[in-house]
Parts: sequence; C-alpha cells; structure tokens
Amino acid sequence: MASSDDHKHYGIYSSVIGLEDIENLALNPKINSYAKLRPTKVSDSEKVHWKRNLPINIKQIRGDFRENKHSTFTERGALVEANRCLKCADAPCQSSCPTSIDIKSFIQCISTGNYYGAAKLIFSDNPLGLTCGSVCPISELCAGGCNLSATEEGAINIGGLQAFATDVFRKMNLKQIRDPSLPTINDLPESYKTKIALVGCGPASISCASFLARLGYSDITVFEKNEFGGGLSTCEIPQNRLPYQFVDFEIELMKDLGVKIIYGKELGKDFTVDSLQKQDGYQVIFLGIGLPEPKREKIFEGLTTDQGFYTSKDFLPLVMKATKKGLSSCDCHTPSTLPKLYGKVIILGVGDTAMDCYTSAVRLGADKVTIVFRRGFSEMRCVEEEFEPVKKERCELMPNCIPKQVIMRDGRIVALECWKTDVDENGKLVIDDDQFIRLKCDFIVSAFGSTIESENLVKACQPAIVNSYGKVDVNFDTMEINGVKGLFAGGDIVGSGTTVQAVNDGKTSSWYIHKYIQETLFEGKHSSLPSAPQLPKFFTEVDLVDLSVEVCGIKFENPFGLASAPPCTTIDMIDRSFEAGWGFVVTKTFGMDHDTPTNVAPRIVRGSVTPNRGPHQSAFLNIELISEKTAGYWTKGITELKKKHPTKIVIASIMATFNKEDWQYLAKKSEEAGADAIELNLSCPHGMGERGMGLACGQDPHLVLNICKWVREAVKIPFFAKLTPNITSVTDIAQAAKDGGANGVTATNTVSGLMTLRPDATGWPSVGQYQRTTYGGVSGNAIRPIAMKAVSKVAKTFKDFPVLATGGCDSADSALQFIYAGASVIQICSAVQNQDFTVVDDYITGLKALMYINSSPNHKQWSGQSPPSEQPEKKIATGLPKFGPYELKRRELIAKEVQENGILTGEFSKVVRDNTNFTVPTINQLVGKALEKITSWAELDPKFDHHVVALVNDDLCINCGKCYMACNDSGYQAISFDKTSHLPKVDEDTCTGCDMCVSVCPVLNCIELVPRKTQYKPKRGVLPGEFTKEKAVKLDIEDDF
Repeated sequence: MASSDDHKHYGIYSSVIGLEDIENLALNPKINSYAKLRPTKVSDSEKVHWKRNLPINIKQIRGDFRENKHSTFTERGALVEANRCLKCADAPCQSSCPTSIDIKSFIQCISTGNYYGAAKLIFSDNPLGLTCGSVCPISELCAGGCNLSATEEGAINIGGLQAFATDVFRKMNLKQIRDPSLPTINDLPESYKTKIALVGCGPASISCASFLARLGYSDITVFEKNEFGGGLSTCEIPQNRLPYQFVDFEIELMKDLGVKIIYGKELGKDFTVDSLQKQDGYQVIFLGIGLPEPKREKIFEGLTTDQGFYTSKDFLPLVMKATKKGLSSCDCHTPSTLPKLYGKVIILGVGDTAMDCYTSAVRLGADKVTIVFRRGFSEMRCVEEEFEPVKKERCELMPNCIPKQVIMRDGRIVALECWKTDVDENGKLVIDDDQFIRLKCDFIVSAFGSTIESENLVKACQPAIVNSYGKVDVNFDTMEINGVKGLFAGGDIVGSGTTVQAVNDGKTSSWYIHKYIQETLFEGKHSSLPSAPQLPKFFTEVDLVDLSVEVCGIKFENPFGLASAPPCTTIDMIDRSFEAGWGFVVTKTFGMDHDTPTNVAPRIVRGSVTPNRGPHQSAFLNIELISEKTAGYWTKGITELKKKHPTKIVIASIMATFNKEDWQYLAKKSEEAGADAIELNLSCPHGMGERGMGLACGQDPHLVLNICKWVREAVKIPFFAKLTPNITSVTDIAQAAKDGGANGVTATNTVSGLMTLRPDATGWPSVGQYQRTTYGGVSGNAIRPIAMKAVSKVAKTFKDFPVLATGGCDSADSALQFIYAGASVIQICSAVQNQDFTVVDDYITGLKALMYINSSPNHKQWSGQSPPSEQPEKKIATGLPKFGPYELKRRELIAKEVQENGILTGEFSKVVRDNTNFTVPTINQLVGKALEKITSWAELDPKFDHHVVALVNDDLCINCGKCYMACNDSGYQAISFDKTSHLPKVDEDTCTGCDMCVSVCPVLNCIELVPRKTQYKPKRGVLPGEFTKEKAVKLDIEDDF
C-alpha cells in the first residue's frame, strides 16, 4: 500500500504540473511577450562577465611557451572547416603551394574523417607536412588563391587543416616504408648505392634525403653541426609556434627509410665540401646549411649580450635550447641559457623572425616590447599569420624608423635614437635628417636577416662560390650549383626564405640528383629517366592492407563501385572511373530498344533536408529514368571495358516488363558481352513502374520469383536482384529472389519521396508548361539508415547469400558500417555527384587505415581514426570556464604555476617504433561482424542493470547550454545550468542515460556516457496500481463535491 509520501509526490490527489520540471526556470528558454529593456549601464556591466576576447596581459604569459597558435584545430573544428571547402576543379590553392600538395584531396579526406589518407597525400608531396602546416604563410600561398575568399565566409584555413591531419598521423606512430610496387633495395642496380652527403639537417636536407631514400638510394648521410636536427625549425622558431616533437617526428620518418644522421659535425670546422668528395668518397653533395650569421648594422658593432644587445641569431637559439623539450641541451626546470630580459625591449625589423623575437621577449620577462622598422604599416614584411598573435599580445609598433645611434650608460644600453624615414615619389626609402626620435630601452634585438660572412665557411663551401649577398648561385630549375656538377643546394643559402620553399628546393634537388646519378655518373648503364619527374609517394604499413573481396567466385580488387546511376551514364565515364581506382561498376540500367525512355528536365535536384549548398549534400532527389542509350551501345561498351580493364568488375544492369523473352534476351546479351555479373533492376521508384517495370515488378514476390527463374535459365554468370526499400518486408522479396536462383541481392534502391514545395506552391523539380512535379527517388546519406537496415535484415535472414549495399555511403567509415552490417561490396552514387570520381582514393586509404587501426594492439584506445582524448600530466586551472572572471582566474593560476615551477613548454615524447606483429582481417572476414549485436528490442538487456548517465567535461565545455535546453524541453530535466558560470551539471538520480545531450553537444567528447553508480529507478509519475477503475470512480465522486 502506498505511503503518504508516495501520494505527496506521485499520487493522483496532487497536481502533476511542476512535479518534475527544472528548478531554475529563469533560464528556461521562453518566447518574449514584449520587447526587452535594459539600461546601457547594466548591459555594459554584464558584457564584462561574458567576455571571451579579453585583452592579453603580457605579464600573465611570461614563461608560457606552450603551443598557442590561433589556427590550431580540434577534431570538431577541422571537420567543420573541411566541410566548408568546395574542392574546386583545378583548385587554385594547389597552384599556389610551392610543394604542389593535393590540397583539395587531403581536405576531402579530412571531411570524411580519413586523417590517415589526408596525411598520406600531404607527406607524399611534402615530407615536412606537419612543420609546414604549422608555420606556412598560407595567406601568401595556398589560402591566398582560395575561391572562398570571394565569399563572405572567407578562405579555408588550409594550414590549420594540414597541421591537424599530420598531427593525428603523428599520434598513429606509423613507420614510413618505400613504395611496395617498386623494386626492393636488394634488387636495385649498383647506382643506387652511390654515396650521397647532405650538409645540415634542416628542412631542405630532410626533404631531399626523404625523396632520395624513397627512390631507393641506400647510402645517404646527413651531417649536422648541432646535437639535434631540424635546422632553423628547431633553433629559431619558438616552441609555442612549432613544438620540437613535430620536427623530431619528421626526422624519424626520414630515418625510417635508412637515412643516417651524424651529429656534431660542422662544415668549415670538421670537414669541407672538398674533403667530403676527395677523402670520404661522396659522389653527390647537397648543401642545406642555411645562413648561420646575422646581418649586423655598423652602429651595433662591438655590442655584446652583456650590454643588452642581441641579434636574432644569438637570441632565438638561446630561447629554443631552453624551452624545447627533447633537445639534448634543454632543461626546462633550470633554464640556464634562457636570456634574462626586463624593462623595455626593442625589436628591430618587421619580418617573421622579428615576430618570433617579440613573442619570445614577452615570455622572458619584458615589461614592454616595441617593434621598430624602416617602412610603413602597408609595407610590413611579416605575413598575416605571424602578425595576428603578436597583435593580440598587445605589441607596440614604431614604423618609419631607422637606427641612428645606441645610447649607453654604465656599460649598458639605455636608449636607441632613430631617424624617421619616408618614401619618395619613386618608392625609394629616404632618411629625413630633420626628424629623429629617442626610445628608452634596456635591450635591443636585431632581426635584420642572415648571411654567410665567415671566410672559413666560404672556403669550406668551395668549389661552390658564395656571392656578395652571402648566398650560392644555383640553376633554380634543377637546384644544381652553377658550374659544379654533382653539387646541389637549397633553402636559405640560395635565397629561399620560407620553410616550404626550402622543402621544395630539397624535393626538386632529389629528382635532379637522381637524374645526375643515373644519366651522368652511370651513363649508358641504365635507361634514361622520364623527362617529367616521377617521385615516389608516401607509404606506411597501412598501405599493405588487402582490400580485395570475393563474391560469388568473382574477385573485386576493392569493395568500392559505382551504382547504376548518373556516374555511369556513358562508357567513357566508366572508363575514367576505373582509371581513378574504382573496383567495379554497375552500368546504367538498359532495357529493350522498344522500352528506351526519354528523360524530362530538370530531374536531379539537391535535397532540402539541409540548407547547405555546394558539396556535401546529404541528399539528392531524381526523377531520371533508365538509360536513354540502346542495349547495343551497352553490350558493345561492356566488351571494350573488359578488354581494357580485365581486372575490373563490370556488372550489367538490366530491366524489362514482366516478359520472359525480354529478360532472357537482355541477360544473354550481357553475358555474351563479357559482363562479370548482372543486376536485375526491380526497384526503380518512379516512371518505369508506370510502364510495368522496375518497382511494379519488385514489390511482388511472385513476379520477382519468376523473373529470377527466367534469368537463371538463360545465363550461368552470377546475378543479383536489386531490392526496393519502398515495401513492408524487404526479406520477403529477398526470399523470392533466392528461391528464383539469384546469387544475391542489392539493397537498396532510392526511397520514394517528395523533396520540395516552393513558396508559390510549385514543386521542385517542376517540369513543363504546367510546372508539375512527381514523387522521385531520394538518395544520399539521408537514406543510409534505411539501406543499412535492409542490408542487415537480409544478411541476418539468409546465410551465404551475398548483399551488395547501396544507399548513402560517403566515406570509408560508412563503408565499414555497411560491411559490418553484412554487405560484401558497396555501390556509390551521391558522393560522386557531390565531388568526382577521385573520392575513391579517400575511401580506399580510409578503409585500409580503419582496418589496420582496429586490428592494431597499439591503437586500442582509438575510435576509428580519432585518437583518444589527451590528458595532460599536470592539469592547471581545470574546471574554469574560458570567459570573463573565470578566464582571468585561469590566467592567474597559470602564471602562478610558471612562477613556482618554471617555464611551461608542453610535453615531448620521443618517437619509439613498435614492431609488434599482428594480422589485419580480410574484407570477407569482416562481412556481417556486427550482425550478432543487431537484435529486436525485446532481446536487449531486460534487467536494465547496465544503465549509464551523462558526464560533462568542464574543461571541454564551451558553455552553450545545448545539452540543458534539449534535456529540458525534449528529455528528462536532468541537467541544471549555472546562471553565472554557464556550466551544466547532470543530476545522476534524474538522468536516464538517453544520450540526447551527447547528440546535440557541438564539442566532440565533451559529454560521455559512464556507468551509473546507483540503481536506475524510473519515475512513474503515478504509482503503479494507483490508476484503477475503483479509484477513478471514487475520484469522480469526490470531484462532484
């Protein structure tokens, strides 16, 4: 019997309105009845509390050298940005990249979650893809040509996407291997054992050595003067912009191919170019030493660091060695080499190096840093990406100034006098003798560029000649030093001022070193190389994964094929798709000549289920009929395709009325043409059904049974019945097809639907004078759940009855889902309509990566290609929102941490290759892997003893309250929302673990479902047994009184 408390909370005698609603109704979103009014004074006060773009106090970033690039992406941000990309034809961004990275293709991979495929494309053209993604001046290069710059949303952040994909790949810890299709090292001729030396382990040398090693050269040695590699990337680019572990990772990729590095060997001190050639026997030498000496103005001659004067070549290496974990000389707890700055600092110059000096100076204790430069703001040499963080750190700029005199007192710098400059009518910089300014300062850092001046180093480079500009003259087409055979150079030493240009110098050199060795050193011993460079791409063990799959005795080289749809409109299109890498095609459906249709226009339209335009449409609707071409065209074309592409699979798609002669004629002609298999189109949802074909046959098990029997009588090759989703039970039709002799089925065709009714009440597509529309076939990933259900239903019901999946596959991830659901191969259409045939490369590399990672014991914590969330060793200022007073408190805590424990640099972990052997299963072994876990609702856990509840990660939360609103108005009122911190909190007692909050949260991994600690007790509202007929009658009587 219910207690009085039970009646108080649940009984029928009290109101149920307000019983379970949220307590904090002030934050319950409501529609305003009136215009809102707040005095300006109030809004000004309140906005401070919510402000996220708080100005930076440079005192609070002292000692914090952790990565802080504004362009750094989380996985969520990368996916959003990648899906903005249009993947343009002849993409201008690619033409603007010095290393010619296939930008649109790697962004395509990111947009589908294929981070391995993206990194593979990047590293194929740029062995320092992670470094360049971090430091490239993209506004001057790739992003400067982005077509979206012509729109209000602006250019794609290509550098950020590149850095994201390559950093995810870094975490995969995969070893680089040579192209498996090339001869092994042992099978290559003697010329590939040529001794090659590279001087300096900077970007140019790393790039050159990587490509030479990919080509198969096995005796490659890099000489580096420091005890670490990376060149300028390590010695002069700050940790907060380029962490050392990025550079170290790319060096390890080079070493994976057998390249040797000898540290502590300096040109001009330990060896010369001449000694490498004559004493050590190196037949080819590449100079990538950079420009090791600073350009120094005369007025600074004799000044020392003790007096407060640094050049960038003095200053930055000292900072890097003390702040980059992983360097042999770095001790971040007692950084003895770290310059001790204070007071006022002047940075001379306004290039990228000057910006790096600025960000380092403010972190080293300077109270005020002023950048002084010769020209005006419009002529600043630094790129946008470099200046943006400096601007946010509240830099002082002093344009149109040139140093005149250093003021000294007591042996230290106290001020700098500068002349004011101007530009004359010819654009020449002139000094105005009548104007000068004195700037107080305690330190001066000169960032006026670099050169080679040391007589010893100049001699050591011979026979290369260092010109009056401190550089070496080369043939820029080949990077060979002018007048010296077998001696090449690249990077700063030839005038290439950016990292990516240096990488491309090394890349270019590698090919022409290859040509020099094969055609000059070993002239006549080998066939000449092609005139167009053919450098090998980037490979790892992932690329060895076998994607072949056998279906009905037919071997498919990969499971990706084109569906019988617009991408297969012509034989030429199919031919191009095979060249792109598709494993099979299903031809556009053809019928008897007397059934050949004529299409209407328009007939293929974008879906209206999402508002976006351009690529990544989630749905299309079409009212296109079967092929307008004759059966003769298709049978002749099939024969030609099989002759040209004997390893590719061609499936002929045919359709007829319920007529035995027609079905058997089409089937026989297809078999005679050389088709590997036949697909019976019994499912076209529009147009053809009205002619007694397609859907008119496919919805009747009796008709399907007989058609399959007819075809089985006529041919010996396998055939598949294409099922319609527009039916109550897809398994009934599959049963009929199986009983009729079909070897399998295709599941499923498009879903019949009405896509759009416009404001004027006409439909779209609207056809003809009367603007009529009709029900068409909906396709794309919007119908994937329907197709996945059909595939799994058939696969669970019929053992050893292959299913060809179609309907919404647009990524390697969704392909694997179809395979797990029981499909052997996957047909694709809408994804090609969104892009082009080249998407298959994304799917192939993506599926290989998923199969490899899912099998690897080293990636157990990964979710597909998404790495596990990183947990810092020591958390600082956790649980605080990133706005207003909370953000200020966060900064205070970080500053306190620096003060107490030394500088913050981020973590470093040395690359350690794991050689654990494991087996990657085949596609056939993965087919139907998930079927045992797909059951009826009644077969789910009946005891409800594995319930979960939501848990919010405060550090990832961006305080939007989407979880709170969804739970409030669409769920169980289990989330409260703090009105000052905007942090949501889940009430475990109330939470039912429904997952709605996880679904609407915009931040990946911010909310997770964790096991419930207490027993789940549903809230029944009215206690069981309370709502009885007797009590209801009694209640009616009481209500009368």
